[in-house]
Amino acid sequence: MNFQNKTVIITGAAGSLGQAVAATFAEAGAARVLVDLSEQALQTAYPGSDPKQLLAATNLLDPAAVSRAVDAALTKFGRIDALCNIAGGFSMGTPVHATPAADWKKMWDINAQTMLNAVQAVVPKMLAAGGGRIVNVGAGPGQKGAALMGAYSVAKSAVVRMTEAMSAELREQNINVNCVLPSIIDTPANRASMPDADPKKWVAPRDLATAIRFLCSDEARAIHGAAIPVVGLS
Repeated sequence: MNFQNKTVIITGAAGSLGQAVAATFAEAGAARVLVDLSEQALQTAYPGSDPKQLLAATNLLDPAAVSRAVDAALTKFGRIDALCNIAGGFSMGTPVHATPAADWKKMWDINAQTMLNAVQAVVPKMLAAGGGRIVNVGAGPGQKGAALMGAYSVAKSAVVRMTEAMSAELREQNINVNCVLPSIIDTPANRASMPDADPKKWVAPRDLATAIRFLCSDEARAIHGAAIPVVGLS
């Protein structure tokens, strides 16, 4: 999978999965536009300088800010070939009837609205350029509701449904839209929050990143609207 002379935008780039995705694309030769809320977090995750890398501190809930980041990417690299919507988050613990409105909004904002703002800024550029690839991050609970995580399930279900809708709208314009459905991702945060669990049964960020890179590649040009489980080795 050769990404020389191609540019990929990665949201949530300072997180564990975002860093793994950026590393896999760097190995394949891609230029990377690394988007996250905090400039400091980006600089910590990606120290030094790299001519094929643009750090774009951006509030993904601000459509104008997202548009500015996309314009900066085009100014620096001249093209956008892929968008990886990695930004998101998880919380659980309350039943649907007891989940506060603020928690519903938070799960929607960080999982679905961030993705929506990103695609609304990027898709017109891809249409103008004649094509592209978009990969979103859903989750198993987005396919079927699970107890005590209603807000998260609803938000991730929206990610899957938007993926399917965009695929139906854009496939004839040479834009592939797909999503991955990871199980628990083996990150330091998840290990800390679940100290008694066996992380060997989780999916490694590197493995998930490789699946995302494949969906952005020419080899995946025939895949449209898929929601692909990526659940690790066990």
